[in-house]
Amino acid sequence: MRVTAEIVGSETQELELGANATYGDLLGAVGLSPHEATVLVDGRPVPDDGAIDAEHVRVLRLIKGG
Repeated sequence: MRVTAEIVGSETQELELGANATYGDLLGAVGLSPHEATVLVDGRPVPDDGAIDAEHVRVLRLIKGG
């Protein structure tokens, strides 16, 4: 499965993932973990363990501070 991942504030990557890949797998493919970023489909967050069902996603890095 081919997915375009737009990493907000960075780059866009074309990924080739397995047929049963999850959004968590997608994050791993771009070098991020679910603790660092969330995936948005049509502007809405999707669960990390959800099966990918979109051809284009946005990856939003989460910011922590103190």
